[in-house]
Amino acid sequence: MDAHTIEQLKRDIVFEAELAGRRFTFHTTWGLFSPRQIDSGTALLLRHLEVRPDERALDIGCGYGPLGLAIAARAPQGQVHMVDKDFVAVDYARANAQRNGLNNVEVYLSNGLSHVPADARFTTVVSNIPAKVGKELLTILLWDSWQRLEPGGQMVVVTINGLRQFMKRHMLEIFGNYDKVKQGRDYTVSRAVRE
Repeated sequence: MDAHTIEQLKRDIVFEAELAGRRFTFHTTWGLFSPRQIDSGTALLLRHLEVRPDERALDIGCGYGPLGLAIAARAPQGQVHMVDKDFVAVDYARANAQRNGLNNVEVYLSNGLSHVPADARFTTVVSNIPAKVGKELLTILLWDSWQRLEPGGQMVVVTINGLRQFMKRHMLEIFGNYDKVKQGRDYTVSRAVRE
């Protein structure tokens, strides 16, 4: 390993991707989730997510921003809150929003919904939930999301297939309903509605 190689590794990773019918340029870095391309879980969720033009959405664990920014692009009259507990992710998501000309987003640090403004209400909450997040935090995320959704609002998440039964059980317990939107080879998109 020489200094030149290290300098190359420290440079931003830059790639383009088409999400929800729009072309995006993303800058990422090592240490963030799926830094070289859009992961298949995010792509699956976006293919099966309905977004209204005036959506008020929350993206939990936004990473460098693909999910939240794709929603923001499809909701020009709406607003998207994008949160992550990693300050590096927040910095990159904020820069990617600017880079892609999306000003209907707010990006900030928050562990789950802990720093989301208390009066903020959403019509959609999304998350590409990491496999290793732990069932305790998952339960908190589901409960907090239910509390922040408008009546009729939806929570749509993608998880590894191994968490599918957990999501079903807990969405039924907290929301009173559960819909397996799509199950792929590795991931499942789950949806619940606040009635």
